[in-house]
Amino acid sequence: MEKIINEILALSQGCDCGNNHVQIPIERIVVDNGALGEAVYYVKEKSYKHAVLVADENTFNVAGKRLALLFKEAKIDYTLCIISPDENNDVVADEASLVQLLVETPREADVIIAVGSGTIHDIARFCGSKTGIPFISIPTAPSVDGFTSMGAPLIVRGVKKTFQTASPIAVFADLAVLTHAPKKMVAAGFGDMIAKCTSLVDWKFGQLVGGEPYCPLTAKITKEALDSCIDNVDLIAVGNEEGIRVLIEALIKSGLAMLLFGQSHPASGGEHHLSHFWEMEFLRQKKSQVLHGAKVGVSTPLLANLYRTKCLSILEGNLNEMDQIESVSNLEVITKIKENMEEIIAIIKILPDSLQLRELVRKVGGATMPQQLGIDDELVNRSLHEAHHLRDRFTLLKFLNECVGSERSIS
Repeated sequence: MEKIINEILALSQGCDCGNNHVQIPIERIVVDNGALGEAVYYVKEKSYKHAVLVADENTFNVAGKRLALLFKEAKIDYTLCIISPDENNDVVADEASLVQLLVETPREADVIIAVGSGTIHDIARFCGSKTGIPFISIPTAPSVDGFTSMGAPLIVRGVKKTFQTASPIAVFADLAVLTHAPKKMVAAGFGDMIAKCTSLVDWKFGQLVGGEPYCPLTAKITKEALDSCIDNVDLIAVGNEEGIRVLIEALIKSGLAMLLFGQSHPASGGEHHLSHFWEMEFLRQKKSQVLHGAKVGVSTPLLANLYRTKCLSILEGNLNEMDQIESVSNLEVITKIKENMEEIIAIIKILPDSLQLRELVRKVGGATMPQQLGIDDELVNRSLHEAHHLRDRFTLLKFLNECVGSERSIS
């Protein structure tokens, strides 16, 4: 996949979007059988003297144990940090987990290796960034698109916040490991990719109406990764090597797009805000967590339906009623919408039908309705009215709540 990095970097040189693109610092990406062994060769090649292997109990058994054995055989010193679960037996990227890794990282450590999925990577990338120690990514399941990004979504004092930290210097995705990932993890990864349907619409809307930074190149890269998953949904559902390769490469590519842009806009819109809201509520109620990709797999069709019905109805028929809004800032938004009406309606109409999205998620074995994840109607309704406050982004969900009025636009 290093070819993809080089292609992206070459394209970014000619990008005229006006944003300062981040130079991708990832030196190597290996997606293949035997990638664990390649990781050991890479560590030796870089002359690292002491590694910190970060995992949880499950991911240590899946890949960490094998990696530790390879390190011993290669005579590379390492410290093992098994992140402790919380009272619900969930491993969470919160203050306790961060402190555990920081405390257990010895002074002589010169590289951190994340052996796991999204949560382990978020813990490793944040601590690596704060200590100035580079980190290497070893995914154990094709479950999220954050492996190659700089963003670390963390729970701080009960609130989900994303910190821009550091990307890995290398990624080693071993297909012999990934093809044995639980089906629910594969479905979560597919759900995280399907989320790009709404995130890309929200991002473009935010640029047209809210003046937010936008890049057609990173949007294109993200869309290509999304399309590859939709086009190969049957292979991904089977879970064979070919299908898992398609999925993990799409997740990595989506992460590279975020890395290049420097923020998560290409891959995270209103559907992620709903997911974060649900996660925070589960933590508050001390309920067991649900996989991130599973949550966005159900929040995406939910928002697609809302955008295709409520937003289009307002934009195509009732926008003039909003001229009476007294807020100057809202009037400015309405002016921008009217100036870009044709394009806004066009991008919303591109959204797949919610039934189509649910069928895609169902094919790979994912939940299609919030209730299947223990998210009741009351929480769904509350999140639709409040989740837009979690991020300072002008999504269509924010538009419905703050410009139209949630009581009139969301039911």
